[in-house]
Amino acid sequence: MKLWKTALCGAAASLALGSTAFADTTVAWNVGVATDYVFRGLDQTAPGSEGEAFGGVDVTSNALYGGVWVSNTGPTNDKGFEYDIYAGYKPVMGSVTLDLGAIFYGYTDSDSGFVTSDANMFELKAAATDTIGSGTIGAAVYYSPNFVGKANFDNGDASVYGELNAGYTFSNKATLSGAIGKQWVDDSVYSVDGYTTWNLGVTYPITDHVTIDVRYIGTDDDANGVGFGANTGVATLKASF
Repeated sequence: MKLWKTALCGAAASLALGSTAFADTTVAWNVGVATDYVFRGLDQTAPGSEGEAFGGVDVTSNALYGGVWVSNTGPTNDKGFEYDIYAGYKPVMGSVTLDLGAIFYGYTDSDSGFVTSDANMFELKAAATDTIGSGTIGAAVYYSPNFVGKANFDNGDASVYGELNAGYTFSNKATLSGAIGKQWVDDSVYSVDGYTTWNLGVTYPITDHVTIDVRYIGTDDDANGVGFGANTGVATLKASF
């Protein structure tokens, strides 16, 4: 679920290449496929490795950015679509890049209701990434006043997700990156107060416009109280232009 699963790749996200520049404004497109759709340790296509296809467009102008991203979601017999709309501000302070943004996660209604627009939600993001030689370290916090919208309860409830991530790019341009995160939720709704997730993987630029990412994603047992906790490997092929 959600575009911001790319944050789990830490520094690997910087390998998204390709754009068309017009003065101070840059437009970049991306399309890709993955063996599974996992976001913050939760499988978004139900248990099992059901594939994902996605695409989006990003617009940047100096430190401002915005974009739209679309993906399939839900199990094979009840597929729906997710569409994410986001914008933010990324000022640079020395070696540190800040990211202050907002994201809307929208969903279409599937036939049986497994995927529903009642899950629409809004989230705020504050993150920082520091570059140290060929490596990066970062931290991020996400806040939502209506976690998964009204899908599980009448008016939604606040949630917080915090993450630490790091990456290192080798001389062959491969980037090893990983992250550990904690999702806090309403224990009166989910019977748990949150869960922990982690990932570790390698991103490699096959060409200037095509990258492959191979990553293991894990969760603790509490993740199953919130959704379908994943402990699996995921391969993603992405083209940017």
